[in-house]
Amino acid sequence: MSYQLTFESTGQVLEVEEGQTILDAALRSGIYLPHACCHGLCATCKIEVTDGEVDHGAASNFALMDYEREEGKALACCATLQSDVTIDAEIEEEPDALNLPVQDYRGTVSRIEDLTPTVKGVWIKLDAPTHMVFQAGQYINLVVPGEAQSRAFSIASAPAASGEIELNIRRVPGGAATGWVHDALKAGDAVRFSGPYGRFFVRQSQHKAEQLPYLFLAGGSGLSSPRSMILDLLAQGCTRPIALVNGARHQAELYHHDEFVALAAQHAHFDYVPVLSNEPPESGWSGARGMVHEAAKAHFANDFRGRKAYLCGPPIMIEACISTLMQGRLFERDIYTEKFISAADANQQRSPLFKRV
Repeated sequence: MSYQLTFESTGQVLEVEEGQTILDAALRSGIYLPHACCHGLCATCKIEVTDGEVDHGAASNFALMDYEREEGKALACCATLQSDVTIDAEIEEEPDALNLPVQDYRGTVSRIEDLTPTVKGVWIKLDAPTHMVFQAGQYINLVVPGEAQSRAFSIASAPAASGEIELNIRRVPGGAATGWVHDALKAGDAVRFSGPYGRFFVRQSQHKAEQLPYLFLAGGSGLSSPRSMILDLLAQGCTRPIALVNGARHQAELYHHDEFVALAAQHAHFDYVPVLSNEPPESGWSGARGMVHEAAKAHFANDFRGRKAYLCGPPIMIEACISTLMQGRLFERDIYTEKFISAADANQQRSPLFKRV
């Protein structure tokens, strides 16, 4: 059985299958609704039901209060249709967004490598269709055996290599999904995933119109999306300045380092700044030490004007970088961050200085 979902602001009508969430139906039709945790915890995907009935599913009472439910509010990531429904939702207009419909894919793990003691590189060769169109910076939801919820992982490879995608997956202590990747997944295994997801991509039209340089700040496994973006820009022949400040605890955790060193030597307009926060003093490391925001502040003399910045990493790193960039005279409108967050992160307070994430 299916119901019709109507978007009040645009008049678009979708057929929604029984049990399918409003968010999933929209994304699979190429309609982007703001979202983040996808677990009913963060309230990013809040919409208004103006006609019809929905089941609120697993929406948290903190993210969706009782009085909001009575007023017709719902969380798109959890709500399923109980009748034909009309909603009023914020549909973001982004000139650089491809608005690609989400699809289901099957593939085979072609290889797995230890990138660091805690990060696995996983390469998946796609079955038919043999490639996935995505924008650099987007992510997939990987189906994990025995888990009700799929898990989000950013694509680390460039769109040009979409017949085989690369994931860089850090082990999360106690995490069932990352534990499976690190302990059980092997080359030759069949996997399933859906994608592409996310609104984290380079705003190229703005860079071109205003001749703005690119600044990427990454920490830990947050390097995946910036790596995809940088590889894509260089492959397209971009000649505007590109800078990457990439943080890790120590040298053993600094992956893709040699690749970025080589790219910096090959492209004069690409500036690579690796920084280590917990490297032993006697190790002989000659690069920057400290946190990502500290290295960026020192490298750019605390002046970030005339740039657009793309941030990806742990929430605490994002917070520190946003504060540093804004103190260095970069406006909020010029700062973009990865928008998918885990259920564990969903209830964390976010910076009052930054409202767009």
